[in-house]
Amino acid sequence: MNQVRDWDGKCQRCYRVTTMHIMSMFDVSLICMECSEREKGHPTYAAASEAEAAAVRSGDTDFQGIGAPSELQPGMEWERLDKAK
Repeated sequence: MNQVRDWDGKCQRCYRVTTMHIMSMFDVSLICMECSEREKGHPTYAAASEAEAAAVRSGDTDFQGIGAPSELQPGMEWERLDKAK
């Protein structure tokens, strides 16, 4: 997702109804806390976090993120594959 949308009470990644949300580190999706915790385990999370911090330090307060990896969608297949090992 690369366009900010208003919060409608549903996670913009897993679509569950929730009362708490946060913006994804990868893009501008408003996600539930469970999806946030899952994305913290993604191999590129540290790079996304550093890119966001660097953008803010340089004055870019409208950083759109590095883009969510395609596997970081409902089902989180990468997470299931890692646990199978």
